Formats: sequence, C-alpha cells, structure tokens
Amino acid sequence: MRRLKNFFINLSFRKKIAFISLCISFVPVFLIGVFSYMQTRNILLEHESTVLKDSLEQKAIDLDYKFNSYINAMNFIVWNENMRSSLSKTYKKNIEMYIVYRDVIDPLFLNVRSLNTAIKSVTVYTDNPIYPHNNTLRPISDVYNSKWYKPARNNTAPFFDFSEKNGRISLICRMYYQNSVYNNIIYMSIDSEDIFSSLKELSNQPYGVLILNNSNDVIFQYKNFSNSGNGADIIKALGNDYLVKETALSSIGGKIYFYRPVKDVSSSVNKIAATVIIIMFFCLFAVFLSSIAMSRVVVKPLEDLAKNMQRIEQGDLSIKVRRNSRDEIGCLIQTFGRMVERLQYLIDEVLKNKIAKQEYEIKALQAQINPHFLYNSLSLINGKAIIAGQEEISQIAQLLSSFYRTSLNKGKDLTTVKDELKNIMSYIEIQQIMHSNSFDVVYDIDENLSSFKMLNFLLQPLVENAIIHGIDCKESSGRGFLTISCRKEGEFLIFKIADNGCGMSDEECKNILFSESKGYGIKNVHKRIQLYYGDEYGLDYTSSKGRGTCVVLTIPAQE
Repeated sequence: MRRLKNFFINLSFRKKIAFISLCISFVPVFLIGVFSYMQTRNILLEHESTVLKDSLEQKAIDLDYKFNSYINAMNFIVWNENMRSSLSKTYKKNIEMYIVYRDVIDPLFLNVRSLNTAIKSVTVYTDNPIYPHNNTLRPISDVYNSKWYKPARNNTAPFFDFSEKNGRISLICRMYYQNSVYNNIIYMSIDSEDIFSSLKELSNQPYGVLILNNSNDVIFQYKNFSNSGNGADIIKALGNDYLVKETALSSIGGKIYFYRPVKDVSSSVNKIAATVIIIMFFCLFAVFLSSIAMSRVVVKPLEDLAKNMQRIEQGDLSIKVRRNSRDEIGCLIQTFGRMVERLQYLIDEVLKNKIAKQEYEIKALQAQINPHFLYNSLSLINGKAIIAGQEEISQIAQLLSSFYRTSLNKGKDLTTVKDELKNIMSYIEIQQIMHSNSFDVVYDIDENLSSFKMLNFLLQPLVENAIIHGIDCKESSGRGFLTISCRKEGEFLIFKIADNGCGMSDEECKNILFSESKGYGIKNVHKRIQLYYGDEYGLDYTSSKGRGTCVVLTIPAQE
C-alpha cells in the first residue's frame, strides 16, 4: 500500500491529472453506459411495437379501401334501375332477352370489371325463366347447394365469402326489388392475390400476417420465418413468444394481426451491448487524452474558439462549441455556442417552413378534387355512354378517369415512369379530341425505364404548357407537332418535350423558370424537383421565336 502511495506521489503532475481524471470519469461513464443500454433496449422494443402498429393500421386502411371499393361496385350493380327492372320482367320473345343482354347486363358488368381489374367475373343467378347467358346469367338452381346460398336469400346486404380452394374471394348480394316476383343473386368473384399481395412485402425482417373473419376463421396467413403451430395458435400465445398487434377490418367485420418473434426483435440488443462497451472504452480513452491536452496547453480553448469563429465566418454552422468550466473563458465559449445553435436553429426553421409551404401547396392542389365522387361520376358517364352507343364520350370518360387516377396517385409523392407517362398520354388524347386532332404526337420512350421511380405529376404541366402556349399560338402554316422522349444517360433520367409552336424570345426563355403563374406552373415544377432531388436537377428551356420550344427535365435514375 505504501509502495502504491509512493508511486502515485512520484508521478508527474500531468500524469496525476490524467490518472485522477480517468478514475473519476470511470464511474459516471460506466453508469451512463448501463443506463444507455437499458434505455436503448426499451426504446428498441417500443419502436418496433410502434412500427408494427403503424404498418398494421396502414395496411388495414388499404384493405378496407379495397373491400369497400368492391362493395361499392356491387351496390352499383344491385341498385341499377335498368338492371333491376330487366331481371323483374317475364320475357316471351328471344329478341327481348337478347336486347337485355346486349344493352343492360353486358355493358354494366363490363364497365364494373374495367374499373376494378381484380374482379374476375360477375354472375347473376335468377329463377326468372330467361335463357342462360354464358357465365353472366345462370339459373339459381346452379347454387342451391352452395354454402352461401341460404345467407344470400335471407340478407339484402353484400357479404364476402372466402374460399382457399381457388384462391378467390366472393362478394354476394341479393337484389331486392319490391315489384319483382323473382329471386336474383349477384355473385362477384375477386382475385385474392390482388388484395393480399401487398401484405407479403411489409418488411425485410421476420414477420407474419394473419386475417380472421368474424367467426375467427383464417382467411389469409403469411409468414417468412419457421415456427410451430398455425395462425390461431400464435394468437393464443399473445405476449409470450411474439410481439403482436391487431386492428379491426370494418369492411368484413374481422381482424388483422401483424406479429414478429420477440427473439428476432431482441437480437439487436446484443449488438447494442457490444456497441455500448466500445463507446465506454473510447469515452475513457478520450478522457485520458483530454487530461493530457489540458495540462499541456492552457490557452488551447482560446485557440479553438478563434478557429471556430473563422469557420462560422466562412459559413460553416455545423460545428459544436462546448466547455464546462465556469471561468470567464468558459462563459464566453458557452455563450458563443448557444448563439451558434440559435442561429442554426433559425436557419433550419426558415428552410423547413419553406419546404413545408411548397408541400402544402401541392397537397392543397390535389385535395381540391374529391376522387371518389369524380371516379363514380366518370364511371356513370362511361356506362351511360356505352349504353347510348356514344363511343367518343365513353373514351373521354375513360381517359379522364385514367388521368386523374394517375395524377392523384392515392396521395403518394412518388410514382413510376410508366404511370407518369400513362398520365400524360391520357391528357394528350383528351387535348387531341378537344383540338379535333389538329396536332400530332410522337413518343420516343425507352421501355426499360417503366419501373423507375420519379416524383408524381411532373410532366403534365410541361405538356400543357407546350400545347396551350406553344402549338395553340402557332402562327406558321402546317400541323402542330409534339415530341416526348425518355432516356437514361448515366445516372440520370432525361425527359424531353418539344413542340413546333410559336416559341419564345431569349428573355422570355430565360425568365420562364422564375416567373409566377396563376396555377401550378413551370416555376413550381422546377422548385419541387430541386427541393426533392437537389439544386443540380430541374428544368432547362431552349426556344426559337416562331420555330418552337424544347424543355429538358433531369432527375436521378432510381429503380
């Protein structure tokens, strides 16, 4: 003990400071390390639970939306007055039956299936003595032995029937009509793969999904890990071996469960423990080095402060200025550090507010349209046009439906090159009809780029500008001409939209990216691209007065 005391006394003052600092720092560093490990473990489990819940609720909303869309399609058929009156009549002539097939049943079912591609078939089962018509109209005796027949006879509300044999879901509803003496049941067959495919891509980590109906029967189950027992056994083991979240599916009266093995979730904690130990070691080593540096140079804090001031003068606000001493130098450094943090905070707030304003403007523009009302209205117009034999009206309705569906993109910011091009093709076809096909369009598209991702609703304002302010203002003779191309050059996607319209002067071409417009104009497109991808991307205009204009859109290539 005395030797140890003498050894410590004979150490140099610099080493004494380092040794004392190391000993004093060990206890708080150790406690902080243990506390950080426990807190991180709890945060990890809470985060995973939150992620499971958020993912589950989002998927539940998506599934309810899909199921409700099929219920809406069924109601569209069941409450169609022409359909109800046609199935309530007694026919004496074959020609009368043929007219019903041709003008009422076939167009209505074709319209429903065209708007809902997951609907594989629609069949009417009736005891009306009308001749069967392929799989569209069948005698009700065909389904007497079906398990859903009795519930359908006793219920006028649509209900789902789930079958694992053919991989399809059935939506069934009895058509009630007080003036009818016949029984009519509408049977809609839906592809379950189209509904549940998104559930198989929820996470790259081990997880499982289970959907039960209101009778607790399993209607869908998926897991990408090995375990014993089926889905029902997993639900019984809540809180034991699995981290489970559940929510209701109001559209079918059932529940959806999202679960992960607890051992897979907690396996990350071992990595955290190793990381904490490494951090503790480096903290102690940093304390030792700091003690040596403190004893070696007294004026070092002032030198560091001067260097930091120079970096801030050059525009670098990312530095962190810290010192815990309470002397005059420490107070100066602390005050300076708070000033830098406040300045950085104010700059960040201004930038965030600007970005948020741009996003809110875009969301507000998209929110002006009620998509459900619009799609139902266009669907009704399309159906009426088909029944009336107005092919051009039907074409315009379908083009408008395709255009707004790809424009709104279910509220998502990103889309694919394929869907973006589909959007502008629908828009151009509508413009050609409005212009009596007075201009031509050429598409030069690399088909290999269809799956690449890009921001939604970028090309349509450019095409609209080319038609309205270019081709429509064309003073020279000859037809208008619009060229749209898409190519991948290195790490970039290049879109070009060129017209042979009136063109612009050099000053107009220079200012087009900075001028304000009443709607969602070129400036907004350019700013939106730069806010999302960076200042090196955006639009580039070239134009010649009286000869036409070309705009080049450049974004990064992202598969």
